[in-house]
Amino acid sequence: MSANAAPLYLRDAARIDPRTGVIQRGDFLVERGAGGQVRAAAGVPDGAEVLDCGGRFVGRAFAVAHHHIYSALARGMPPPSPPPTSFREILERVWWRLDRALDPEMIRASAEVTAIDLLKAGATFVIDHHSAPNAAAGSLDLIADTLETAGVGHLLCLELSDRDGPVALAAGLQESERFASRHKALIGLHASFTVSDATLSRAVELARNFKTGVHIHVAEAQSDQDETLARHGCRVVQRLQAAGALDLSGTLLAHCLHLDANERAAIVASRAWVVQNPESNRHNKVGTFDPRGLGERILLGTDGMHSDMLASLRAAYLDGQATGGLAPAAAWQRLLRVDDYLAERGVLRDNDLVVFDYDAPTPVTAANLAAHAVYGFGQQHVLHVVAQGRMVVKNRAVQTLEEAQVRDHARQQAQRLWQAM
Repeated sequence: MSANAAPLYLRDAARIDPRTGVIQRGDFLVERGAGGQVRAAAGVPDGAEVLDCGGRFVGRAFAVAHHHIYSALARGMPPPSPPPTSFREILERVWWRLDRALDPEMIRASAEVTAIDLLKAGATFVIDHHSAPNAAAGSLDLIADTLETAGVGHLLCLELSDRDGPVALAAGLQESERFASRHKALIGLHASFTVSDATLSRAVELARNFKTGVHIHVAEAQSDQDETLARHGCRVVQRLQAAGALDLSGTLLAHCLHLDANERAAIVASRAWVVQNPESNRHNKVGTFDPRGLGERILLGTDGMHSDMLASLRAAYLDGQATGGLAPAAAWQRLLRVDDYLAERGVLRDNDLVVFDYDAPTPVTAANLAAHAVYGFGQQHVLHVVAQGRMVVKNRAVQTLEEAQVRDHARQQAQRLWQAM
């Protein structure tokens, strides 16, 4: 969409300032294109598209700080028998079997259906951690093109690991380098316990060359620490620190559950960001995220469980009650902080917006907005979504993809995937 295309005019909106939470009522002009602005307006410019908000709240669209689009076709999949009894068995018998079975058509279907789920939940940006060791070549472009068609911005990476052998690793390195040379991207790593020193060093080198960071699972389970200690003689964060991964401002550390005080201090002193994934942690029975001693550079993700950041917000808030307490305002800021991270990467999202059909039973003010978000807002309240100034969801219907066709295609590809596994 050209930046000089006709703007979108929001009539009778209650716009929530994404930085202060202050609610301003009136009409607003939304510029189109990357980096477009939103400003108060009076009078509809010639050619503008008009959206009557009917006094509804308009806020910044959400972004997912850690997702796994490749897991989209696993919903309802028959479980292995007997059931896994540890996190390592979950990886070996479910996710590593699934990612090896993926082919381009399955990857496309996963990206399409995830794009729809993101948009209908009010999210217009995703930081994704992809894995397809036997279908790496071109997979990131396939995901990127699909997301862009839908109207979803992206910061992608391909998970690198030594677990599938040198041929798969070489293909992953080649795809990572190729994609990062053409797009804003991260360099992905699975986790310390499946990554050799040589692979870790090469990933950091690539990230440094492309002026980005690494995206890696960190101490998601105690087994990551145990195996790293046994193989490398140090803990996970110490190993990343020694390799230079924490020196990169774009580095994302997903989970960070099983850390000692020295590791927490190293993260706080670094340029890295932490991503909390509360529902996934519960699902895998790996522990509860404890933010104490990790500073404020904490973001929220879904880890592929779903694409609903309001659900992740509520889960993070509830988890916080078990680790010293977390106020609604602090949880809300954790959700919004992804835009600070993205702004450092040159991604500006002022014209990514959600119109909420939220008829509050009590007054909504800047002072209590976060409490309304935690206790009230839900995916069901997402009425319209704007991405880079263009309507991508209108009256709860996605405008950029044919939802019925996408979901039918996804079901077909899910059957293929399950049979291949």
